[in-house]
Amino acid sequence: MIILSEKEDLGSVIVEKLNCKNVFTIFGIGVSEAVVVTWIIMAVILIVSLILTHNLKVENPGKKQLFAEAAVEWLDKLIGDILGKEAREYTDYLITVIIYLGFANLIGMFGFKPPTKDLRVTAALALMSIVLIEAACIRKKKLKGFLKSMRNPMNILELGIKPLSLCMRLFGNVLGAYVIMTLIDETTHVFFPVVASMYFDVFDGLIQAYIFVFLTGMFIQEQVED
Repeated sequence: MIILSEKEDLGSVIVEKLNCKNVFTIFGIGVSEAVVVTWIIMAVILIVSLILTHNLKVENPGKKQLFAEAAVEWLDKLIGDILGKEAREYTDYLITVIIYLGFANLIGMFGFKPPTKDLRVTAALALMSIVLIEAACIRKKKLKGFLKSMRNPMNILELGIKPLSLCMRLFGNVLGAYVIMTLIDETTHVFFPVVASMYFDVFDGLIQAYIFVFLTGMFIQEQVED
């Protein structure tokens, strides 16, 4: 009976932490925790960007500027290699996405619920990706070429499969990592959660951000290649 009671308590704790509640309402529209945390992430990214880009110099740049330039060049090369020459123009968008996802997946370390734990967030990201993918196809092959490709039933099927794959892969992995970390935090001592967090929050979180952007980039490359 005691063990059952402990399990029920642990289960209630997990369910409570998984629920994405509305923090407040605007004109009768509920604003969830995922949206609020996303606003926090946007504010942090904006502040960091302003700090890193303040007082830029052409000659004798400081360490802050050198760090910013190195980070941008590294991300540009990372995403550019995925997209290839034909789709290089979409690099900036995917850099923005990977920065957001990186912050979103790591923010659980600071006591916030990762917004990517909310299916609505990952679904919105996947929808944005599929719109960009098909827009890239139309831009490259024109509307006539796009409609011609839709003769193939597999291409029509992929319109649903690609965003579903992107959405569920990101959502499932982030949610799974969050549940495991919640279990570890509630049932073990201080040292083990810190070690586990380095994998589930840091390594796995950054890997999932990269995979989402990698797959989106690969899908775009497939659409624009000759």
